[in-house]
Amino acid sequence: MAKRRKVSNLLALALLSLLAQQPMYPYEMAQTLRTRGKDRTIRINWGSLYTVVQNLEKHGFIEAAGTNREGRQPERTTYRITEQGMAELRDWLRELLSEPDDQPTPFAAALAEGGILPPAEMAELLAQRLARLDKANAAHEAELTVWNERLPRILLIESDYELAMRKAQADWVRGLLREITEGTLGGMDTWRKIHETGEIPQEIRELDELAKRGWDEPGQT
Repeated sequence: MAKRRKVSNLLALALLSLLAQQPMYPYEMAQTLRTRGKDRTIRINWGSLYTVVQNLEKHGFIEAAGTNREGRQPERTTYRITEQGMAELRDWLRELLSEPDDQPTPFAAALAEGGILPPAEMAELLAQRLARLDKANAAHEAELTVWNERLPRILLIESDYELAMRKAQADWVRGLLREITEGTLGGMDTWRKIHETGEIPQEIRELDELAKRGWDEPGQT
């Protein structure tokens, strides 16, 4: 089970990782993350980077290593990771690597409610998504091929994973789209009936009632 961490956003993880390699000041951290393409795998709110740095310092994960000024530039503080920060980084990485991610995604939420749309419209929207996925995956694969010739694979492993997951999603969407267009998806008749009549079929209502009674039984939460 995931721990409740004092600083829990993934930008903090990326900053701890950077500072485990060498001391840096915040602007340098931001530039390094951009250069390494970390914004492809971590949602980075650049405006909150300084706040994350402050929170990491507040909880003793990083500390100021010194300040300096170049020319007329504002004074800047260089930070380094502490022993406590290194322990937190390693523990966090072990957790993320060993425990499957079960966070809900917007796409899964949309699929759960997709029956609100008629089959033909959902098929059209899925076809649009598939076309975009295939195009993005082709571009990503070409880019990754170039980088693999220049860098060891370990430095590109997160990009490799991202491509594999999006290819898997494209294959899954392709299969679902085929089932909808061929009419072989389980429940297609009920789905069509709902949109043709505007009414919820009796069998669906009965399933809802059974579910409600199940939740009302003692011991259910």
